[in-house]
Amino acid sequence: MAKFVFVTGGVVSALGKGIAAASLGNLLKARGLSVIMQKFDPYLNVDPGTMSPFQHGEVFVLDDGAECDLDLGHYERFTDTNLSQINNLTCGRVYETILTKERKGEYLGRTVQVIPHVTDEIKRRILLPAQEHPDVDVVITEIGGTVGDIESLPFLEAIRQFRLEMPAIDTASVHLTLVPYIAAAGEIKTKPTQHSVRELRSIGIQPDFLMCRADHAIGEDARRKIALFCNLPYESVFEGQDVKSIYQVPLNQHEQQFDRLLCERLGFETTEPELGDWERMVSVIVNPPDKVRIAIVGKYTELKDAYKSIIESFIHAGIPNHVGVEQVWVDSETLEGDEVGDRKLREVFDDCHGILIPGGFGDRGIPGKVNATRYARENKIPFFGICLGLQCAMIEMGRDLVGLEMANSAEFDASALHPVIHLMESQRGVTDKGGTMRLGSYPCVVKPNSRAYHCYGELEIAERHRHRYEVNNAYRAAFEEAGVVFSGLSPDGELVEMLELPTHPFFLAVQFHPELKSRPSRPHPLFREFVGAAVEQQNLARELAAKKKDEQPKPENKTSQPAEPAGNTTEETAAG
Repeated sequence: MAKFVFVTGGVVSALGKGIAAASLGNLLKARGLSVIMQKFDPYLNVDPGTMSPFQHGEVFVLDDGAECDLDLGHYERFTDTNLSQINNLTCGRVYETILTKERKGEYLGRTVQVIPHVTDEIKRRILLPAQEHPDVDVVITEIGGTVGDIESLPFLEAIRQFRLEMPAIDTASVHLTLVPYIAAAGEIKTKPTQHSVRELRSIGIQPDFLMCRADHAIGEDARRKIALFCNLPYESVFEGQDVKSIYQVPLNQHEQQFDRLLCERLGFETTEPELGDWERMVSVIVNPPDKVRIAIVGKYTELKDAYKSIIESFIHAGIPNHVGVEQVWVDSETLEGDEVGDRKLREVFDDCHGILIPGGFGDRGIPGKVNATRYARENKIPFFGICLGLQCAMIEMGRDLVGLEMANSAEFDASALHPVIHLMESQRGVTDKGGTMRLGSYPCVVKPNSRAYHCYGELEIAERHRHRYEVNNAYRAAFEEAGVVFSGLSPDGELVEMLELPTHPFFLAVQFHPELKSRPSRPHPLFREFVGAAVEQQNLARELAAKKKDEQPKPENKTSQPAEPAGNTTEETAAG
């Protein structure tokens, strides 16, 4: 029978429950245990697929097409596993399931209520991963939101019931709180943590472990005070101080023996984890031997979580290239308008060694993305386009290489004269927005001897998608005549998955989202090679700068004049 760990949060949101839970999963897996993680979110959306990136951050898509919370990306990266629809649950999904049953008469006329029907459905979903994977040792369930929020109450009540129904040794509760530092007083305050635990205990859940987030060292006295007032042993209160990289968190947890104590609480006898490879990886991330600058030209740059997986993929790709990737965020709307010319673009991208155009929806900021694409192509700067980035590359090359001055996407102009991007046939007639795009993992056939093949080293791959529009096949021949290589196609040859320019140092665009499959231990090959191309670009720039410096005329050595004899000036003599 699997063991169950529940991770909750208090005081404020955005404390890093997902990172804390993923780090625990990482350590338990390093101890030889089989771990499955899941996220329960209390909002009423069925999934985050229809939510704005400014509100929710990125939508993380799984192999089976499930649109999920970005924390599932952390789970996959930290535990190096592929998750599925059963690993993410929202309150909206719970109510949708219950109301569907009620409409079918499956409750036999009974009044449908929060208790027991909602809580029973939540408990069923807690058990589901262990039922579908009988060999799993630990299921870690993170509860979104903050203890005290009204929308979280059904989930916390379900956990209380679940723990009551299970043997005590089969469950554990981990609570994450904030221990703030009051600068004016020059001290940390434990009261918010005490109140948060009191709120949790009033629901009927006594946490077994406390992880205290802080930007200052908490200290032994504060930890003992927290333990005393929260009814916990001192050893069960851990410090979660801010770190340079999220990948340091498992090492910090292990240093405090969090994983050992959790295993003892659950009755596991395990060996010590071998963390040498992880430590070496973190060392390169925290102290990279060199740095490279890559511009990300997006439309959601005000909220970096909208591109969370891209950020992490660059961190991963920097490891084998022995560099840290400094991301230069460029709002695409600042690159459009009549006043934007090559001079302006040169100012923006002057110190950048690569340009990435990420995914997105809608026509806002598109002219700026197209301008950035053109600048990268014409100036031989390594370029990587993802999803919408591929479509912008098609628009730019259609106008400037193929000669289609009115090239555009049907998404932005339904009456475009040359719709080089158009709606997928399978999307015609679709009216519902949620969960109706081309979602999940699909196979792709890679063209031999292409740059894409050089990156992957394989002739068939599978990548995750999230889009409605695709390359219009009516224009493929014209693009190929202009030198564009469609280096990745669907197995039936109907969908363009990748394109590239062989005459460019690195110009590659893909319709899928490679960032969703990158892992710190296995950087995605496209990101790895793109960062490698940016490093080459930087080295070339350094060589040119050094050559120019050597070629500068050296100042002539003037014949030194004999020094005038020492003596007092008139003023000195007068003074004397």
